[in-house]
Amino acid sequence: MSADGEFEVPVRHPRHRDAAPRAPIPLWRLKVSLPPLLVLIPMQPEQLSSLQTHFDVAYHPSYHPAPEGWGPDGERARFVLTHGARGLSAAELSHLPNVALVSALGAGYENLDVAAMHSRNIVAVNGAGANAPTVADQGFALLLAAVRRIPAYDAACRKGVWRDALPMQPGVSGKKLGIVGLGAVGRQFAKRGEGFDMQIGYRNRSRRDDAPAHYQYFDSVLALAEWADYLVVTAPGGAQSHHLVNGEVLRALGKHGFLVNLGRGSVVDTAALADALRDGVIAGAGLDVYEGEPSPPAALIDLENVVLSPHVAGRSPEADAATVALFIENTRRFQAGEPVLTPL
Repeated sequence: MSADGEFEVPVRHPRHRDAAPRAPIPLWRLKVSLPPLLVLIPMQPEQLSSLQTHFDVAYHPSYHPAPEGWGPDGERARFVLTHGARGLSAAELSHLPNVALVSALGAGYENLDVAAMHSRNIVAVNGAGANAPTVADQGFALLLAAVRRIPAYDAACRKGVWRDALPMQPGVSGKKLGIVGLGAVGRQFAKRGEGFDMQIGYRNRSRRDDAPAHYQYFDSVLALAEWADYLVVTAPGGAQSHHLVNGEVLRALGKHGFLVNLGRGSVVDTAALADALRDGVIAGAGLDVYEGEPSPPAALIDLENVVLSPHVAGRSPEADAATVALFIENTRRFQAGEPVLTPL
């Protein structure tokens, strides 16, 4: 590979048997260009290295909009990689005259203007399912940590407090697990719940024909919360799911109930949740996502019955490799004229 990131291709030249030998063409004169990719989100060095094998990468990581565009890097970009929180607006698309495919790296795409992309025949895809096992692992850890009060017990132990001075906490095994959004993450979470002999109920936009027969379907989040001991949110963000979990749902979950949110912060009404936790309307919560990211949720950070993590559920070496591999496969399929795997 040359210093400017292009592959050099050796060429053998046929010649007439009577012709004089010709000097070989220098390899640097024959190059295969990599498709230009504009990356708008922070990435790990290993991820970038993998992308640079397949693309001519222009790296512009930022969580803020770019109303002026990205100069020549934006003008030449054929592919764009972003995620749901960063998004890509219609105004920004106007600075991308040659873009053909836009991808959200994870499952969320709440801030991507998909309609504007479709109006220009730009293919939009996401990374649905690639990091689902890692997200479910983190979510179940949050459920266990919240229900069993592991952070509080850890702090007490370090202070020399013995168990007799601490409240007894419920278990997880055999309880009713309600899942809001039975997508890739929801199904992975349900599998982990079944490992704890939990009963599984779910609310989805429609009943899933591929769900196990013993999974109970509910026609509203409120009905699911009334049934469940523990409620887990894996639904994506967006206008349709905004504050889907509100004060009424939390009251239905009840004083022994626990909430886990792995979807998007906007799905849960933070103010209502803070009131519910403070007033004993529910017993506790575990959150990997919350409104106002990346700033910590000010209404929650002083409450002992909530366990927080800074939107890291989808991050692991395994998940990073899987999400990048899915993006690369989607672009390969697009360039080959094949259907992409995760269209929006």
